[in-house]
Amino acid sequence: MNIYDYAMEKEKQARSFYLELAEKTANEGFTNIFNMLADEEAKHYKLLEDMKNDVPAELSESELLKNAKDAFKRIEQKKEAFVVETDQIELYKKAQDIEEKSRQLYLEKAGEIKDAFQKEVFERLAEEEKRHYFLIENIIEMVLRPEQWLENTEWYHMDEY
Repeated sequence: MNIYDYAMEKEKQARSFYLELAEKTANEGFTNIFNMLADEEAKHYKLLEDMKNDVPAELSESELLKNAKDAFKRIEQKKEAFVVETDQIELYKKAQDIEEKSRQLYLEKAGEIKDAFQKEVFERLAEEEKRHYFLIENIIEMVLRPEQWLENTEWYHMDEY
């Protein structure tokens, strides 16, 4: 299996996983964030598919963190209670693992590729996977320590990425 097929399969699996998480959560804000993550994985899939088929690939800047930040603000405004089972947190950690493995894959392939554009695409995909990991980390923190997390209505820690 070539790198594109392998990476596309991983993106497809990640998208399915996020859609499953979106269905399992009772919190509307988290549902929105997981659906946004699923949409991002679908964009990655399309980008890889275009590259595989020698179609001019378009590198667009992701609005994920900005949109997620807005979702977190809406959660805070609604003062929704977080009813999350322990197994949900384990699923969130599994999502982080998926993102980290994808990031490592893209960094590894970026180091092997000679074509400058393809190298840039893999490096950007690695950065996006890092942002996804960071976003999920914030969800975990919010669930485990909601009072502390929500006290910071500026969400300065999300601006780092």
